[in-house]
Amino acid sequence: MIVLKFGGTSVGGPEPIRRLGEIVRARLSQKPVVVVSAMSGVTNRLFRVAEFAVRGAGWKAELDGLAEHHRACSRDLSLDANLLDPLFAELEKLLQGIALIRECTPRTQDYLVSFGERLSVRIVAAHLRRLGIDSTALDAFEAGLITNSNFGGARPLPDVDQRIHGVLSQVGGVPVITGYIAKDEAGNITTLGRGGSDYSASIFGAALDAREIQIWTDVDGVMTADPRIVKGARFIPRMSFAEASELAFYGAKVLHPATMIPAVRKNIPIRVLNSFRPEFEGTTIVASLAGAERHVKSIASKDKITVVNIIAPPMIFQFGFLERVASIFAKHQAVIDMVATSEVSLAMTVDPGASLDRIRAELKEFAEVDVKTDMSLVSVVGEELKERTDVPALVFGVTSQLALNIELISYGATRNNLSFVVRQDRVRDVVTALHSRLFEN
Repeated sequence: MIVLKFGGTSVGGPEPIRRLGEIVRARLSQKPVVVVSAMSGVTNRLFRVAEFAVRGAGWKAELDGLAEHHRACSRDLSLDANLLDPLFAELEKLLQGIALIRECTPRTQDYLVSFGERLSVRIVAAHLRRLGIDSTALDAFEAGLITNSNFGGARPLPDVDQRIHGVLSQVGGVPVITGYIAKDEAGNITTLGRGGSDYSASIFGAALDAREIQIWTDVDGVMTADPRIVKGARFIPRMSFAEASELAFYGAKVLHPATMIPAVRKNIPIRVLNSFRPEFEGTTIVASLAGAERHVKSIASKDKITVVNIIAPPMIFQFGFLERVASIFAKHQAVIDMVATSEVSLAMTVDPGASLDRIRAELKEFAEVDVKTDMSLVSVVGEELKERTDVPALVFGVTSQLALNIELISYGATRNNLSFVVRQDRVRDVVTALHSRLFEN
């Protein structure tokens, strides 16, 4: 059995869905389980329609546009004209309620954005049936994916494998399951975080002991750099779970950062494939690599990083100081990427969206705080970094030639990556120069 996950661009319209159908048909002998995202751009549109509903005006036109987008796709695929009517009636009722009370809580927002995947899965399953492929559309919670109640970033319960296996062992044909969404034990719809359909696929793959988890997207696989930054970025045929995890966490867009966790637990290979070029081999991600495959793999970058410097000379070495700082960030659900300490200060990076005003106010009760925004995190990733000493020298030789002021450096936590922070307006220069030295010379 294999799991095939199709991202937004791979279900983005009639032609991509037709390609999806042929990909599934070619793999019927491998007993596929299909996981799908919302159609490209739809999740963002659902967040936007929620904003209009909270304002109390304009949401109906947005909803009508969203409905026509899906119905036009259904018509082009010659599907039942009334296929999506129940979901759009449910969505309209929800939006009327939001507009009435002028509020959209995290729980309501998860319910609202779930419609993207729920609409997509019904179109895909109906298209497969039209091709003569026995298939069943399932919302992920119907397939056993139950999570905690952390709306916007839920995580599966410990017994999720048993729940999923118990349900899907009774489903005939090809299950077509929503990515990204689930339910908690109280029956509330939850989401796994933006881009979480990859994670969904890995959860289902681990629960079903899949032979392989295939992530179908619109690129040939994992690249040596973001091709939007480096035109000469190259395809990577094989990499390790550790390398892929680092790349995902530090800004690579191909995989959701949590995707590797269930796959690692069951040692299931992940393959990243291009649904627009299904004949291409893609990138295979495995537990361990042969010696010749252990080398620098890629350069990742993440923009809109904030650096928080905490200066507290009297307290830096006192018992509980780091715990006190970390508890403030945890309280406001701010994820820390990097941490560095000196004799009298502590520096860390956080992603955009953190409640910086409130965090800074609490930190200022016992320390001086300096915040720098519009920074970028650059990471050189590869297992070879464990053994080689020339890579750091090469990296900082490049930054020296570019006269870059490095704000923060991290090296040694896993020894699979060397990361540093620079001003966002210089990230393109440094990534391009590093790629030239590491992969083109």
